[in-house]
Amino acid sequence: MSYYFIVTVSLTGDAHSPYDSYVREVKPIVEKHGGEYLARTNEVIPLTDGWNPDRVIIIRFPSREKLERCFSSEEYRQIKSLREDSVKSHAIIVKGTDGDEDL
Repeated sequence: MSYYFIVTVSLTGDAHSPYDSYVREVKPIVEKHGGEYLARTNEVIPLTDGWNPDRVIIIRFPSREKLERCFSSEEYRQIKSLREDSVKSHAIIVKGTDGDEDL
């Protein structure tokens, strides 16, 4: 069963330098744990008033265990402050349908 990690990011102040480092360093960690980037973009078209994130990331993982292992890994813990200290973000985990017909 696939799980999706969905993040919206709003840049705060002069956050580009630490966040740019985070973006470069996180990709190989995610891929090492089986994550596949489906969207990683600054091209966001808001459809709701008052919500306009600067960036959206969608990553598919083959299982929830792999997703959780990725973001609890020592490699990730070493870089997560680059994101936490430089941007405002909101993340959710969504279970995929994987062809479920009962939805």
